[in-house]
Amino acid sequence: MCLACLSAEDDAPAAIDICHCGSPRTQAAFRRIEADITRREMLGGTAAVLGMFAGFGLAPRDARGQTPGRPILLTNLRLFDGETLSMRAGLEILVVGDRIQALPPAGQGPGDAQRIDCGGRAVIPGLIDAHWHATLAAVSQVAALTQDIGLVHLIAGREAGATLMRGFTTVRDVGGPAFGLKLAIDRDIVAGPRIFPSGAMISQTGGHGDFRLLHELPRFPDTPPSYVERQGVALVADGTDAVLRAAREQLMKGASQLKIMAGGGVASLYDPLDATQYSEREMRTVVETAADWGTYVCAHVYTSQGIRRAITAGVRSIEHGQLADEETVRMMADNGVWWSLQPFLADEDSNAYSDPRQVAKQREVAEGTIRAFELARRHRVNFAFGSDILFNPRGGALQGRNLAKFARFMPPLEALHKATGAAGALLALSGERAPYRGPLGVIRPGAMADLLVVDGDPSRDLAFLDDPASALRLIMKGGRIVKEMRP
Repeated sequence: MCLACLSAEDDAPAAIDICHCGSPRTQAAFRRIEADITRREMLGGTAAVLGMFAGFGLAPRDARGQTPGRPILLTNLRLFDGETLSMRAGLEILVVGDRIQALPPAGQGPGDAQRIDCGGRAVIPGLIDAHWHATLAAVSQVAALTQDIGLVHLIAGREAGATLMRGFTTVRDVGGPAFGLKLAIDRDIVAGPRIFPSGAMISQTGGHGDFRLLHELPRFPDTPPSYVERQGVALVADGTDAVLRAAREQLMKGASQLKIMAGGGVASLYDPLDATQYSEREMRTVVETAADWGTYVCAHVYTSQGIRRAITAGVRSIEHGQLADEETVRMMADNGVWWSLQPFLADEDSNAYSDPRQVAKQREVAEGTIRAFELARRHRVNFAFGSDILFNPRGGALQGRNLAKFARFMPPLEALHKATGAAGALLALSGERAPYRGPLGVIRPGAMADLLVVDGDPSRDLAFLDDPASALRLIMKGGRIVKEMRP
């Protein structure tokens, strides 16, 4: 009852009703008030939910694309196109939809375009990390192998958004359950880079992808898959029949290339670094299976013997390889094999390990890193940048710094080329299995419109990559502006 009703009962004659609660006008006002309260409650609840998910990188992000039917024109810039090892001036970049349509001379772009003045800054292609683990980079090894997989995926979603904000618009995922994350990014549910997924790493028993502990041995035909295998991190397969099934399963899931373990590794406890893994026949089975689907195989391996066996079996990309001798590097060059190299220097930015076996193996790899870069350049091997940040919750922030370290071994623009045009050429080996159509890592007509406007001179150094929050003034992925800092 309203105050008017109470006042009427106390003061007014019984025959006179001065309450207007039941009048149509009053009821309409009540409905408006209730609707407003409901709306405010809903907005408050929605904000709380979005705030909760924002912590995992799952909240919708502002992304400004072009006005429908209107192209975007980047003006007043210096251009590194990802292919030519020099900076170019006097050009503009015309973006239509998700593609670069043209590079018109300055001042000759279409008059109806949505203009972005780059302030004389450098524009470079979106970066590519050719050796990334989207679901394993930002969690500890213990968490990745034991925690609820839902938590692992939520952390991966958060890291995907951070990866994009570091300027990496595309990654080649070389091991882990990244298929769902890729779909979420492609459908704009989560912000992140394009993903070329390998699916589960295929490993022999006792190989680099066998994360079982000793108490879990032996395995019998009726032994159920391990947790790691069930979640799609790795698959243990021995013999041609088993590796054939493992390879076909990853292709069925949507792998754009396959990943095998052809030698020992640092993170694994029970395989020596110098161990050669998988017979040539087993490797060739995976290679032939990939070829039947129009794609290729990449192989984790450090040593000369393992690399040579992989090349003989038809593997197209060597991951790591820091312990290769000169004869083996020459064999890589002669066969047109790609080399995905990482600046493993055992410094303050390295993946952290506590087990003495892991630490010793990490030190051995670091000792071979400088020579590997020298040999790759001397013999003109096709090679591309990869960070391989793994089981390192704080390591993702170092992704750009790892690329900047390439400039210790080569001129800065050559180093930048390894994470743009060269990496894009490596990804193109996926052929029809490539999940995205169009050239990546380059700025030329027809290429995907992945662009970075940077504060810094890439021809002098790549130090700006260590501070992406302030140095990357604009990030565009597929024609959509996902970050723009106003002058």
